[in-house]
Amino acid sequence: MKAFVLASNSPRRKELLQQIHLPFQIDPSHLEELVPAGLSPEETVLCLARQKAADAAQRHPDAVVIGADTLVVLNGRCLGKPSDHEDALRMLQQLAGKKHQVMTGIVVLDTFTGKQVEAVEVTHVTMGNPSEELLRQYAASDEPMGKAGAYAIQGTAARFIEKIDGCYNNVVGLPLYRLCRLIELVQS
Repeated sequence: MKAFVLASNSPRRKELLQQIHLPFQIDPSHLEELVPAGLSPEETVLCLARQKAADAAQRHPDAVVIGADTLVVLNGRCLGKPSDHEDALRMLQQLAGKKHQVMTGIVVLDTFTGKQVEAVEVTHVTMGNPSEELLRQYAASDEPMGKAGAYAIQGTAARFIEKIDGCYNNVVGLPLYRLCRLIELVQS
């Protein structure tokens, strides 16, 4: 069996892969993420996932490399990771009381054969209307930092989420069912 390489330093993606007992190593991309102007949110997450996978693939000539990128999309506009606590609060205020999408682009690449498969998983999330005080307290914590849309559904922000339609693990950062199907495809 080929080695699996996760082209990400995300602790959440690491935990999710450990959950399904997939043996893997971590080799995150160190490239500056560049996205051409005018891409849709779906194209954006795939573009970033491709960049991450391609970068790690250069260092692993006989492996299956997994690249992923997650964005929160509100009314067609991408919300990435907050730059600081004020930015986190601004994002949370925009999401409060609204339905948004969490999109993860996944690329699975067999570096020996060159076979590559990819997909975008979309989960619809409805955030309730937490009080301004709760949003401020949450935004001032470290939890929103490094999270697309400035929240972690698996953390204390779970109390803000009214409902989801789709894959919960996608909102955490890696849709496991879709990933496993892509791994099967790349190895067939």
